[in-house]
Amino acid sequence: MSNAIGIYGGSFDPVHLGHLWIAESALEQLPIEEVRWIPAATSPLKESGTVASDSQRLRMLRLALSGQTGHVIDTRELDRDGISFTVDTLEQLSKQFAEQKLFLIIGADSLASFDRWKSPTRILELCTLAVVARGGMAPPDYRILNGFASNEKVRQCADAEIAMPVIEISSRDMRDRVKRSRSIRFRVPHAVEAYIRQETLYRSSEERKSS
Repeated sequence: MSNAIGIYGGSFDPVHLGHLWIAESALEQLPIEEVRWIPAATSPLKESGTVASDSQRLRMLRLALSGQTGHVIDTRELDRDGISFTVDTLEQLSKQFAEQKLFLIIGADSLASFDRWKSPTRILELCTLAVVARGGMAPPDYRILNGFASNEKVRQCADAEIAMPVIEISSRDMRDRVKRSRSIRFRVPHAVEAYIRQETLYRSSEERKSS
């Protein structure tokens, strides 16, 4: 068994099949034994906060991952509350899993803004980036890592790239579809779809009152 862990952070508001597909591809393509899903409390790079509450996002994650092996939900950022800085989470994880290598699963868009992250040099000391490269999109540009890490470390990140087909699903689109009363079936797990309907998530306050 591998002695490494994949770290997958995000708002997951809501979690959708694209997230699940990325995590499963990471399990297949990286030398890791599990993917740790870490829902973020407040992202410092997002202008507005989440729509669903912390407890609702966590509940949707649990519904989506129920019974699935290789996937672990880690609530440390929700428990810590406040702004979620990746470097703080990685510092904790590196102490908890001192004997295991950490791969941080991120999108190519996140890589493009890596120079805006808190303590990018320290992040690259604590983990190897595993960037999701979607087919049909421009390949990830690892030059942004130059100056934050050695050439060898940059090469390790490039070698950990996760190849994916184009995924035309986003949490923002899911929220927008619900708001406009359009179907999200087959885009999110059935249990998550039912929970969104039950909690009247992502709908206007007027719609929630009338439901």
